[in-house]
Amino acid sequence: MKLRTWAATLVALTALSFAGGMSALAATSHSEPPAAPYQPISKITPLPQFLPGMGSLYVDPATLPVGPFLGYDRSGKLVVSIYMVPLREMDANKSFLKLAVGDTKPDHVTIEFNPGHPGVPEAHYHFNVWYISPKQVAALK
Repeated sequence: MKLRTWAATLVALTALSFAGGMSALAATSHSEPPAAPYQPISKITPLPQFLPGMGSLYVDPATLPVGPFLGYDRSGKLVVSIYMVPLREMDANKSFLKLAVGDTKPDHVTIEFNPGHPGVPEAHYHFNVWYISPKQVAALK
């Protein structure tokens, strides 16, 4: 992957995640389930509804593969917004503008490589905007 592509994507997603009040998500997305057009991931792909370390995931199918995927803890609270960006799109210098964000203040951002899974089968990165602490993330079981 080209360094400038990686850096540009990281800067854009980090800035986007910390931009207060720029919510394109419904106000109801703070608690499970989010409003339409979001659907449970288990109805779109052969994945369980609750994924340890991520929570119960929902996505608007029209935004696949990037998302955002919204993750909720077992009490139904929004804990993460996940953007799944395929490597081929990053290498092609594709821009991702106006990605939806929640209006909850983020705690931290993590970036993880994934070789592919149901729903997003090609290699990609997960850009995770967490609204809970790393300790709380570790407890998502």
